[in-house]
Amino acid sequence: MKFTLCLPLLAVALATNLNVNADPIPDSLHQNGWFIGAQAYTFKEFSAFEAIAKTKEAGGNMIEFYPGQTLKPGSTDKVSHNMSEAAMAELKAECARQGVRPVNYGVVGAKDAEEVHAIMSWAKKMELYSVCTESTEQIAAWEANAKEFDLKVAFHEHGGSMSNPSYKVWNPLYILGVVESRDHRVGACADLGHWCTSNLKPVECLRILNGRIISVHLKDKATYGNAPVVVAGQGVVDVAACLEELKKQKFDGHISIEHENDWKDSVPQVRADIDFVKAHAK
Repeated sequence: MKFTLCLPLLAVALATNLNVNADPIPDSLHQNGWFIGAQAYTFKEFSAFEAIAKTKEAGGNMIEFYPGQTLKPGSTDKVSHNMSEAAMAELKAECARQGVRPVNYGVVGAKDAEEVHAIMSWAKKMELYSVCTESTEQIAAWEANAKEFDLKVAFHEHGGSMSNPSYKVWNPLYILGVVESRDHRVGACADLGHWCTSNLKPVECLRILNGRIISVHLKDKATYGNAPVVVAGQGVVDVAACLEELKKQKFDGHISIEHENDWKDSVPQVRADIDFVKAHAK
């Protein structure tokens, strides 16, 4: 009798446990072995709905959203972890309609543990793979929420140098120190172009973070330092060598093209970047 009464409780427990586990990016979305799409910031002059369409037009089948982009033409709603349930449902429906999978959100800051929880709760509802942030001071909260929601957290870097000691995340050695003793769901977003902005060689940075790379922001730069973004293979990043290193590391996260140039008409450049990656098949 006691065993019979426990069966419904067991079923509920199993269902609850299954709901906690985030789905990985479906293998069916691989393109020549890679998960590849665009960072919506590439299309910041347009709405999120338009960014989804442009990502698809460029050959990507996944998208990384960022906070603050207008939801759709004529709307006052913004993409954010604070957006309404109705607006979130619209965003998910448009992704499904276009056949573009949302996989990441960032770069997003968090002022405290409560905001970290809000971000991760929203990401879970959006069925994302990861969240991208630079708020390393909240590492304990990020790790706890990565475990709670079974989502990944990737620490991102912009350009920096030793001359500005208050900004540390530009240095892959600093990021390694933050994540190396943490849960495997906590790691790095490898922004190849920003490493060049910091006068670092991206392929060497990838090696430093071996095994901890969650996602990639792919862009090439004309030169080291502050320089324009160019199409992959036309600058100093050595994107081909970076892709080979990612293969060696058995990286299976997503690559987001981030073409921070040609803001009004960047679909051809994004398509060229996606084609470059696909040409270096796993």
